[in-house]
Amino acid sequence: MMHADDCVFCQIIRGRLPASYAYADEEVVAFMDLRPLTPGHLLVVPREHASGLMDLDEAGGLHVWLVAHRLARALRHTKLRCEGVNLLVADGAVAGQQVFHAHLHVIPRFEADGVRIGTEAPDGERAALDSAAAAVRAGLRRLAVVESD
Repeated sequence: MMHADDCVFCQIIRGRLPASYAYADEEVVAFMDLRPLTPGHLLVVPREHASGLMDLDEAGGLHVWLVAHRLARALRHTKLRCEGVNLLVADGAVAGQQVFHAHLHVIPRFEADGVRIGTEAPDGERAALDSAAAAVRAGLRRLAVVESD
């Protein structure tokens, strides 16, 4: 299993730093965020180091998502306040990523919890939305070529 010596999540996974684990299997671990936005705020982290989504293979990403989904459902069966859930990935510094090991936040939400995520955005212009969709489709075609090489 690949780890990065200077990665805080790799150090947690190897037992060099403490964490409050909620889940672990052969591929991922889930532990409580050290700076929780709300009680029960979890991080789902692949055991193998991947700096971001570009480094995380699709099977690994799918497993992270499946575990996060299960944990989000489980939160609703706890005594923690959980009227809703945010699943959040910050990929890259400009997206707010602070620990450069891919991970998915599972954040329980409740009325008046004080958490604000994102900003209000105006409706997009249809031409701009169509253009962005075309760019994504082109990116998927290029990705398929890269992955087949």
